[in-house]
Amino acid sequence: MDLRQMEVVVAVAEEGGFTAAAQRLHVVQSAVSSTVRALERELGTALFDRTTHRVSLTPAGEAFVPAARATLRAAEQARSAVDVVQGRLRGRVTVGTMQGVWADLHLPLAALRAEHPEVSVRLRQAAVTDIRQALREGTVDLAVVALDRQQQRGLVTRLLSHEEMVLVSAPERALAGSGAEGTVTLAEAARLPLVDFTPGWAIRLSVDRAFRAAAVEREPTFEVNDIVAASELVRNDLGVCVMPGSIATRFPDLRTHRFDRHAPSWKVMVVRPRGEAPPAVAALLRHMT
Repeated sequence: MDLRQMEVVVAVAEEGGFTAAAQRLHVVQSAVSSTVRALERELGTALFDRTTHRVSLTPAGEAFVPAARATLRAAEQARSAVDVVQGRLRGRVTVGTMQGVWADLHLPLAALRAEHPEVSVRLRQAAVTDIRQALREGTVDLAVVALDRQQQRGLVTRLLSHEEMVLVSAPERALAGSGAEGTVTLAEAARLPLVDFTPGWAIRLSVDRAFRAAAVEREPTFEVNDIVAASELVRNDLGVCVMPGSIATRFPDLRTHRFDRHAPSWKVMVVRPRGEAPPAVAALLRHMT
């Protein structure tokens, strides 16, 4: 058994198939298949259940993949330790992020590229619950996400920003009962057609929490998993949407309304697993403020 075999198996497991794994590893599919078969013969058991439509891990595969990931991380750390002694830094950093905050990463990523051009970065955009699981599994090295206190357990966190959310509407929509400064209440917002994000999104979790705390019930008219799609629905006056103020500013043609009180809010932070950060991860963290 060697590191390359482990890398191939992990790629198949993470990509969900041999073709996608081959594309990720830049090899032909037959090479991936033969590598997996050779390892399965050596182990004396199948690692994957193969059907016409999908590939899934067997119980043996479920046990093998986490151990393989840990071995690959240890090998990468060993290489990085030698690189640091030689005055160079290489490797790959996988960064998890949510929609709405990934654009803010361009400055630290550019600084990392200028300082260490041999470090590659892989961005993984997903719902906050999926990113939290990926941090636990080790498939993400660090993440820029909004987590509540319970979700932060077992992680090293550093606060990047804390902001309130606003209600976004089409310019021509007049909100009944809005205050002189354009403020609205959660109860008034609940009576409007709402464009909501899907469960599991950090924005949705924060909005749900605020409405529950205010004892206000609401029923979404639309549920979307894309910020641009939400803005288009609002722009066409099909509904209103609650989103962080920093995201709302990206749509200057839409109208924003502050909540008079109990506004939903979120805390965006950089998070990573406990323990010493690998050199490439530490280098990126230095540029995140």
